[in-house]
Amino acid sequence: MTIAALLAAQRAAAMAELPVTIAARKDRLTRAAAMIRDHAGRFCDSLSEDFGHRSRDQSMLTDIAGSIAPITHALKHVERWAARERRAVQFPLGLLGARGWVEYQPKGVVGVIAPWNFPVNLVMGPVAGAFAAGNRVMVKTSEFTPATAAVFEAVAGDYFAADELSFVSGGPEVGQAFAALPFDHLLFTGATGIGRHILHAAADNLTPVTLELGGKSPAIVGTHADIAQASERIAIGKMLNAGQICLAPDYVLVPAAQEQALVDGLTAAATAMYPTLLANPDYTSVINDRHHRRLTDWLDDARGKGARIETVNPANEDFGASNSRKMPLHIVRDVTDDMTLMQEEIFGPILPIVRYEGIDAAIARVNRGPRPLGLYYFGRDAGERRRVLDRTVSGGVTLDDVVFHVSMEDLPFGGVGPSGMGSYHGIDGFRTFSHAKAVFKQARIDVAKLAGLKPPYGRALAASVRRQIKE
Repeated sequence: MTIAALLAAQRAAAMAELPVTIAARKDRLTRAAAMIRDHAGRFCDSLSEDFGHRSRDQSMLTDIAGSIAPITHALKHVERWAARERRAVQFPLGLLGARGWVEYQPKGVVGVIAPWNFPVNLVMGPVAGAFAAGNRVMVKTSEFTPATAAVFEAVAGDYFAADELSFVSGGPEVGQAFAALPFDHLLFTGATGIGRHILHAAADNLTPVTLELGGKSPAIVGTHADIAQASERIAIGKMLNAGQICLAPDYVLVPAAQEQALVDGLTAAATAMYPTLLANPDYTSVINDRHHRRLTDWLDDARGKGARIETVNPANEDFGASNSRKMPLHIVRDVTDDMTLMQEEIFGPILPIVRYEGIDAAIARVNRGPRPLGLYYFGRDAGERRRVLDRTVSGGVTLDDVVFHVSMEDLPFGGVGPSGMGSYHGIDGFRTFSHAKAVFKQARIDVAKLAGLKPPYGRALAASVRRQIKE
């Protein structure tokens, strides 16, 4: 079946099912959780195969538990989310018996274009919101994680009919054709450059789009921050999945006087967590040779332009002699704006350090760049914290840690400007994938006559207009 025929089948099934009951939505959510839970080991094996090595414990946390959590949250709250929402009507219509409300109706078929870095979680998170809203879903998996895509295609049919949930795999040509389909909503997670192409493709069909992109998410170490705590938490977030996270701290802003303490803290934290790397089952590889070469080239570019690079390699392992793509944490100091790693999202275990003098200088440095997906602030000064929140614009913020706001199911997750548009997760995801249908029920009396709305117009209409325009 072609992808266009598959979309047609899903849309026909969606229209035939209306209205989609809460029981049907919960049933799909329950089956989605079972699909991931029943095949957790198989998914973890495929993830490690795709990456060259990926920590099994990390995969269980980020892609298995991380996929079931939004489904469980939706199961708990979907009935409340889907309830009719009463709205006010203008005086005196409410007194005369008129009523207004919003009904949240499924949009129909949601397309999901998933990335490679969390290729289970970033499929199932959107599926949770789409199913809660009563939709059918088509997923385009990443060509960089073919083993994981193959598991989805192998097991999905045991839990879902193709007109409920289906998976499509293939390279860029398939992705382009998928994005050009007339979905009722399309969600893309990936790079900003590709997001532009997705938006162009969707525009021809006027398909509403949610873009979850990336960007250079800064971590600001405040003037009164606990350096030991901040450095450890930054290191955890940077080294998880070997830095291949859209929300990974991309660079750190630190007061000049505390730079060395921060570098020492980062080194100590990384060493404690990963005393070895090459044979360490907890540490993940870079996804493929192309990305490994990209990261190496960017380090060479920075070094050639005057950067000092400190490699955190506690066991003095020979990475050059290894055929693995594991890469240790590289702390980059004395960075300048003309370095590639200060212009592009890094997406790997490389962490530039930027010195600043005064919090306003740090804020100005953030605001010189595109608006990031995430922003992180560490500090005990409430006024400084408030200034950072008020004077910067980002998709989301975590205070005194990194990345964690994405795990809070009741918070919207999304970018702003180059880091994305729209949001999902929790009730916000439900609403993203729903059509908020306005319904107005008129009073029984002849309101048009009472308000003077019937020609020939006269005093009653003039009185109505005066009431509406008076200060």
